Amino acid sequence: MEANSRGTGRLPAAFLTPGSSSFMDFLAEHQPELLPGNRQLPPTKGVLEAPHGTTIVAVTFPGGVVLAGDRRATMGNVIAQRDIEKVFPADEYSAVGIAGTAGLAVEMVKLFQLELEHFEKVEGAQLSLEGKANRLSTMIRSNLGMAMQGLAVVPLFAGYDLDREKGRIFSYDVTGGRSEEHNFAATGSGSIFARGAMKKLFRGDLTEEQATTLVVQALYDAADDDSATGGPDVARRIYPIITVITEDGFRRLTEDESSEIARAVLQKRLEEPDGPKAALL
Repeated sequence: MEANSRGTGRLPAAFLTPGSSSFMDFLAEHQPELLPGNRQLPPTKGVLEAPHGTTIVAVTFPGGVVLAGDRRATMGNVIAQRDIEKVFPADEYSAVGIAGTAGLAVEMVKLFQLELEHFEKVEGAQLSLEGKANRLSTMIRSNLGMAMQGLAVVPLFAGYDLDREKGRIFSYDVTGGRSEEHNFAATGSGSIFARGAMKKLFRGDLTEEQATTLVVQALYDAADDDSATGGPDVARRIYPIITVITEDGFRRLTEDESSEIARAVLQKRLEEPDGPKAALL
């Protein structure tokens, strides 16, 4: 399906036919082979080795939500990439953090971004945060065939709900099952350690600054016990990706801001190697 049909300057009929506000439905009808879940993998023996993204964490605070991820991708026992990006804006008021097969996950995020943009252009309005979470659930479910072959994608979705005026977090399983998480959440290989750290440090009255510090502390704890999770790398200047979503929209912290938080956490760990023993900050 080419945009310029045989050099005539005319769009193919598919682009001019009224249809669903879902971009996925559009692809499924006119070129289904472009959907990730419809691709046929060559026969292989055992599990296909591919780079995997690991730990993603999220925490709410009065006024919004913070979503962050480490930078390491692994392939078996090898570090495949040290500075991969795992957290992406979905639209102005939401973001997705990816864990699982990195290539498929990034492709799914791009398709999700198109899905939300397509809906907004066709309907002239944004989906609700609940609606966005449901659309992502459908996309994950369509990847079940790949997941059964070892190419699973398990994202974490967070955003600011304009109707409820608060930050919300949604987690998923490989079948597309969706759960709303309260206060904090984590996914990926280091999630059990990150969740334990957040459980001890979370408070209902966190400031934005304290929330961003909390997620870095959680990622530090995950990296301390999970070899697939990368902690702050001062020597290479590789720091976690930290994003904040409030009523003002999505914002990604600059490298200077992320490094300042990471260095503060590292300094505190020099003083208390086993982690904070009391309240945050």
